[in-house]
Amino acid sequence: MLGAVPLSLKGVGLALRRIHLDALCKAIPEPIQFLEIAPENWMRVGGRLGRLFRRLTESTPFSAHGLSLSLGSTDPLDLAFIGELKTFLDDHGILAYSEHLSYCSDQGHLYDLMPIPFTEEAALHVARRITQTQEILERRVAIENVSYYAAPGQDMEEIDFLLAVLDLADCDLLLDVNNVYVNSVNHQYSADAFLAKLPGFRISGLHIAGHYVEADDLLIDTHGASPVAPVWALLSSAYDRFGVLPTLLERDFNIPPLQDLKPELERIDQIQHGTMQTAAVAHG
Repeated sequence: MLGAVPLSLKGVGLALRRIHLDALCKAIPEPIQFLEIAPENWMRVGGRLGRLFRRLTESTPFSAHGLSLSLGSTDPLDLAFIGELKTFLDDHGILAYSEHLSYCSDQGHLYDLMPIPFTEEAALHVARRITQTQEILERRVAIENVSYYAAPGQDMEEIDFLLAVLDLADCDLLLDVNNVYVNSVNHQYSADAFLAKLPGFRISGLHIAGHYVEADDLLIDTHGASPVAPVWALLSSAYDRFGVLPTLLERDFNIPPLQDLKPELERIDQIQHGTMQTAAVAHG
């Protein structure tokens, strides 16, 4: 079992987008306490952007959320990429690394996150690849529960597949609260019941984001809007169950100015402090 990276991330985080880079280099506004990047978007960036990025990583805690490891693919793991990733994470002192529980390659990149069949064979296959990745990186990896719209070849429930992978790989979980809600609507299950089955000791952090309502029974995970009321409620429920964990606001589409994201960041902060105050009174 790999030793966990010291838990240095805390509070409220924001996914770094280049449109906000200059503003963040001038000042990190409250309540942001850490930033997250997709490492593929920064690993080979030099020049002015590379210098600004280095300035941020030298002054601000960072996490990394991968896009292209393709854990569920039958293609061989890209060992050269993982080696380059290790150098990048170590060089910038990035505190945590996560990847999607999905795949994005089949003899070439598919440019989308595809659902892994919920089968015992697939769980074992993915777990082996996570284990190999952890060994090369010499750090724990957190896998993120993903949104999905079809489940080809399914012979396990989503939650059972997720639990099997976590156990077999002995890895961490990055809990995406919006994805739980989206999937609960699209596949008609209880989001609270899903949370209740998760092993809290494996959860290293949370993501929250918005989605698009295609129909009453079809939500599309776009990260292009503000989180909706049921997602905020689910975030609060997750804190009640698992304690307050580092929580990141994602926005990948329709990205507003940094100032316009402040109310959402402050809301995460308020829910965190409210949970901690309630817990303190209960143990008072």
